[in-house]
Amino acid sequence: MSESNASHLTRIPAPEGVSPGTGYSHVVWGTGRFIAVSGQCAFDEKGEIVGEGDPAAQARQVFENLRRCLAAAGAGFEDVVKLTYFVTDVAHLPAVREARDAVIPADRLPASSAVQVAALFRPELLLEIEAFAVLPD
Repeated sequence: MSESNASHLTRIPAPEGVSPGTGYSHVVWGTGRFIAVSGQCAFDEKGEIVGEGDPAAQARQVFENLRRCLAAAGAGFEDVVKLTYFVTDVAHLPAVREARDAVIPADRLPASSAVQVAALFRPELLLEIEAFAVLPD
């Protein structure tokens, strides 16, 4: 078992009998206030797409949008317990992981799922990420 630096969360990278994941924790739990952040896409504050055709640029913008949404609830990436990645091509996942690793330390990795989708709601969008977080009481 791995205790998080955020004392209200516990992360278990690999429960006994489960193969370790690469870049995520299999189990994360906590006590406190639950926060759900809707899927974020690569839009700037004016609603313009950032990084058309560039998964790395889009991933950085998405994580910036997630940061702003979490901050609006009084949370940060250290409070995230689950990320869900929707990508139009699994080949975009290394860019997503690089952007994630820039904001979430390796010892605080949330649970995560990655899903390849046929399309997002705009053809220029390559990825969407939603987050769940828990703030301490």
